[in-house]
Order: sequence, then C-alpha cells, then structure tokens
Amino acid sequence: MHTTLTRYSLIALLAAGAGAAHAASFVNGITIPGDTLDLSSGSATERRVGFFSDLYFDPHRNEWWGLSDRGPGGGTLNYETRVQRFTLDIDHVTGAIGNFQIAQTIKFTDGGNALNGLAPSPSSALGNAFDPEGFVINPKNGNFIVSDEYGRVGEFSRDGELVKPYALPDDVIPKAGGDVNYTATPPTLTQGREPNRGFEGLAVSPDGNFAYAMLQNGAIQDGWNGGTRGVYTRILKFDTATGDLVAQYAYKLESSGQGRGISALVALNDHELLVLERNNRGIGVGATLASPDKNVYRIDLNGADDVTGVALPATGALPTGVDAVVKNPTKFLDLDANTLAELGNKSPEKWEGLAIGPRLANGDFMLLAGTDNDYSVTQNGTGTQFDVWFNFAEADPFATAIQCAFGSTTACSGTLTANHQLLPGVLHSYRVSAAELGNYVAPVPVPGALVLFGSAVAGLGMRRRRLPLA
Repeated sequence: MHTTLTRYSLIALLAAGAGAAHAASFVNGITIPGDTLDLSSGSATERRVGFFSDLYFDPHRNEWWGLSDRGPGGGTLNYETRVQRFTLDIDHVTGAIGNFQIAQTIKFTDGGNALNGLAPSPSSALGNAFDPEGFVINPKNGNFIVSDEYGRVGEFSRDGELVKPYALPDDVIPKAGGDVNYTATPPTLTQGREPNRGFEGLAVSPDGNFAYAMLQNGAIQDGWNGGTRGVYTRILKFDTATGDLVAQYAYKLESSGQGRGISALVALNDHELLVLERNNRGIGVGATLASPDKNVYRIDLNGADDVTGVALPATGALPTGVDAVVKNPTKFLDLDANTLAELGNKSPEKWEGLAIGPRLANGDFMLLAGTDNDYSVTQNGTGTQFDVWFNFAEADPFATAIQCAFGSTTACSGTLTANHQLLPGVLHSYRVSAAELGNYVAPVPVPGALVLFGSAVAGLGMRRRRLPLA
C-alpha cells in the first residue's frame, strides 16, 4: 500500500520526465511491399513477411529485428514461426530512414521441432503452437526472449531453439471449468488470458535481470462480462536467470472500447517503460476506418503493488490498498498524428512494434514504430484464405478492396488494377531528445562482450570499432 502523496509525486515526476505532449517528433515513414519475402526456403506464400508484431534494436551488435506472428490463416495453417533481422539506412543527422532489407531469417524451434502457427490441439496442451508477439534480446547472453498469444514466455538461443521456458502464474493460464484450455473462448473460458489477446508486449531491463511481459487485455477474471472487457490488464515481471515470476502489476487502459488493448512495451530503465496502446480502427484487413486511436504512454512500476492472485475490477478503483502502475496521462507519442501519402494519408490499424534506436549526431535518439499487416490475408468461415488487395487512391480503400485466392491474382472478387496492392508494412521514424526520454538506460552487455562504439547507424559507412569491455 502506498500513500496518496507518493502516488501524486510519482505522477508529477513522470510528467516532468516525459516533457510536453507528443515528446517524440515525426521524421519520415516508409512502406514495405506486402509481397516481400524472407530468406527462408519454400513457396512464396510460406515466405511472405508479416512484418512487425514487434521491433527491437540491439545497440551492441548494431542489429534491427522484426518479429512476425503465427502467419496467415488465423491458426489454421502450419506456418513455421520466425523472426527477421533487417537492415535500415538511417541518416545520422535527421533520423530519416530508408532501404529496408531483410538480412537473416531465424525460425523458432523446441527440441528441434518447428514451433508453428496452428492452434493448440488438443486444446489442453500447447504442443508446438506458437503465436509470437513480443521480442527482445537478453543483454546478459545475447539470447532472444519471446512472448506469444497462446501462453508462452521464454528464452531462445540465437539459432531459434527454446532453451528456457518461463513459469507462468495461474492467473494467466486459460481454463474452462477448472481445466486448462488454450482454444476456448468466453464465456466457456472462465479464467486466464483471452484468446488472441495474450502477451503482446515484452521488455527487458537494461541489465538483463528482468523481463516484463504484458497482456493485450486483462485476464478473463479481470472484469470480462458478456463481451465487454475490463479496463485493467497485467504486466508480469520475470527473473531471467531462473524464469520465475517476480510480481504482477495492474495497468489501466484509457478505455475498453473499440477493441482497445496494448501492443508494445519498451523499457526505459529498470522501472520506467513506454506502453503502446491502441484500438482496432484504421487501415487493416477487415478493420474499420473511423476514429483510429494509437498512443504511447510513459509508466512507472515503482510503487505498484503485486496483484498475483488478485482479480482486477471491470472499472473503477482497484481493491483498497492495491495500487496500479503510475501512468503519465500526457501522451508521449500520438501515432495517428502523421500519415503517409502511400496509404492515402490514413492511419494503419495495427501499430504493434516500438523500439528505441541509435543515438543521432546531436545526441537525440531515433525511435522506430512499425505495423503488423496480417500478411494482407483474410479467411472465410470455413478457413479458406484470401489475399486482400487495396487501392489507396480511393477515398475508402475498404469499399474497393478485392479478394483473390491466397497467393494468386486469379479467382478474384473484382478486377485488379495497377493501383491495387497488398497491404504493406509501415515504419515510422521519430526523434526524441535524451531529456525527453528522461533517465533512459540502454541495454548493458555482460563484461567481455563485444560492443560497437561510436555511431550505431546502419548503411551509412560510418566508422566503428569493436572493443571488449573490461
């Protein structure tokens, strides 16, 4: 339990540290064709990039990573899940980006078996089902830490093999009538994470000691009622050395309407984080254009109480003596404030990736945001897959969208024109001053690790040197 004075003081400190509204300023954005292929083997449909369910920049290896989710098909296709290492040209003065290129494709495995996007079967066991949504690199050992929608958080080797599953508390394990069930939906599902609203956000502390996984929305027992979700969700803190849970914290969304939830989590230091919160409106496969709302907020875990074993209310205050994380009410970034002509100046629906990039020449930091495009694929009630083609020159691209057989430009619902394209991936570059980030600490590698000193900017021919830490 914490005093009101303490809570108000934390809010004031957060507001001071984050600066004015929209602390990050837009530099530029790029679109990446929806038919872009990764570097794996297989057919074009097997290799299509789903883009950015999460983004991560590793400053010590000067590497960008973009996470794809369970693939097209909504859990009906045997898609081998993967992460892409990519390169990006960055102007070290302005922060402008260009020339996205995939440099490496790594597939996730467990015991040598591919982790795939198929829904769990039987429903009582995860098996090889995997729907990755959160990605960071553990600075202590260089391993990947990944969170997913079905119910996993774990550490993977650099070649994608699961080496350490993290232990999840009962609060988030999905159950129906007391039995574990990974595919049931409410009201049959009576507790745990809601399907397709699992661990969307993932962050790691600068020293690598802790990982933070965040549910897109609260667990079923956290106020779910007849299709209406509660306004609180959960941040889980794990000890990376053991994989054990340390604590859970309550986070209050701006509202629970319009499919609202969180999509990304970024650590600023060992207790302050950025949270990307959005609704399901905007340019997307099957989305609605009206009133998109995608914002980044700054939060502080200091002073928040452990809510492990505590059911969170649908609305209103938490139980007496229980405090949520402190959330600065001032937006750190409004992702809808800037749009691209290539998308008809309309906001994408699924902003899901957020990462702090390299430091620029004047001391500012580059901030990168990215979208998930769902592979530009939809499906009908029987599970048949269709590509969705958009004409962004139209006032309402949804009204003129055309569906074709998956991976084909035949068997279409209309006539494709030169203006039609699969939904692209989108990257936005922002710049933010060190003062606006406030108390930011970059990931710290273990002693003896190789580090890139100087400019961490790819594609510019900047001189760098490799030195071991003492």
